[in-house]
Amino acid sequence: MRPISSQFLLLKTTALFVLWLMLSGSFHWIHLSLGAAASFTVAWINSGHSPFVPNFRIWGKTILFLPWLFVQIIKSSLHVTKLILNPNLPIAPKLLRVKTNLNNRAAVVLLGNSITLTPGTITAEVDASTLIVHALDDVSSEDVRSGRLESKIASVFEDGGKS
Repeated sequence: MRPISSQFLLLKTTALFVLWLMLSGSFHWIHLSLGAAASFTVAWINSGHSPFVPNFRIWGKTILFLPWLFVQIIKSSLHVTKLILNPNLPIAPKLLRVKTNLNNRAAVVLLGNSITLTPGTITAEVDASTLIVHALDDVSSEDVRSGRLESKIASVFEDGGKS
């Protein structure tokens, strides 16, 4: 088991306790004490095994990436709606093998999740450097095939180190 800093343990415990408060919605002393104990226990157990090290620069860049992703989700939603409402249902489903140059595991996870969140595409399989993506048609897979989505994610993780 790796040594853990008390600051990191406190950060995890606080984050879990805030989540506990939001989900329970109860401020009775028994709920608060149970939540604090459970948060500390989960943070303690998890901290010895987690490869996660907080990198607030990447978190900040990820937050700046989210509005762009949100716009892509809206555009794709409108496109899929148009496909569905067309009486001919002009879809041409395909599986794409997408090679990625991302060398950070978190970046690959963000890429796969971003693809899946975008209507019309689903990440079916992921390994270290290849994703299998199902797309409804050519338009749906455009951001993935063009590499635009990958480059946006690469800019979030640039100089972020390998994980």
